[in-house]
Amino acid sequence: MRLKRDSFGSDFKRFFFRGLGILLPSIVTLWILWQAFSFLLKTVAGPINRGIHWAFVWAAPRIVGEGGMPSWYMKGDAKGSVEGFRKVWAQYPALDAIGLLVAMGLVYLIGMLLGGFFGRQVYSRVEALIARVPGFKQIYPHVKQVVDLIMGEKAMAFNRVVLVEWPRREVWTLGFVTGNSLQGAREAGGGEMVSVFVPTTPTPFTGFVVNVRADDVKDMPLSMDEALRFVITAGVLTPEKDKPLSALDRGPGAGSASGSASGSASGSASGSA
Repeated sequence: MRLKRDSFGSDFKRFFFRGLGILLPSIVTLWILWQAFSFLLKTVAGPINRGIHWAFVWAAPRIVGEGGMPSWYMKGDAKGSVEGFRKVWAQYPALDAIGLLVAMGLVYLIGMLLGGFFGRQVYSRVEALIARVPGFKQIYPHVKQVVDLIMGEKAMAFNRVVLVEWPRREVWTLGFVTGNSLQGAREAGGGEMVSVFVPTTPTPFTGFVVNVRADDVKDMPLSMDEALRFVITAGVLTPEKDKPLSALDRGPGAGSASGSASGSASGSASGSA
């Protein structure tokens, strides 16, 4: 029997999209990282580097004397000297990272100073004053809650992946336990209740919070990453250890083939009997 060969167009389409599927995740990841790095250089490192330019032009003549300054220095013209120093700075792109290093050092020092007892007391008073500013007080508490949720020191039970019957019975939905429920919910439910965040597809940052009895929550042997991939891809990406041989994997003729095989086996057995 002569095999039918695929045309060049079909081969090109198949291999092109196969290569695109292999390369695209890496390209998109590199693009996102580059955009994030460029954003940090422009919005964080840029202003700090400009401050370093002005500080250097102000301090260098007082340390080495105006006679020891290079040719780009203009006596009595601070703005022109800064511009000349900036052109020299631009010849060494790696120097732009100094702004990021300075920003990281400042954040570290702030965290060290405000992490102690007296630092926390001062920060709490300043925070209370800021929270009274009109416009600011409507936004700041919500932003602080989100930041504390992600980066706070308080441990949060968000590492439990569970199944809950939601939005109705016999429909199981993947969710994340966020903690114990409200006192009113425990009284209404007549027992221990937990709060479960049910994410939506394909954006798991939005979803629903449901109150479920602790006995009705089924723990899943999944990590947070595996559960998020399952939600984001609408169930397409499942962990290999939990992937059963479904009807789609067996093919359309598997059921009929097994049925005919069992039927013929039972028929021959009865006939021989």
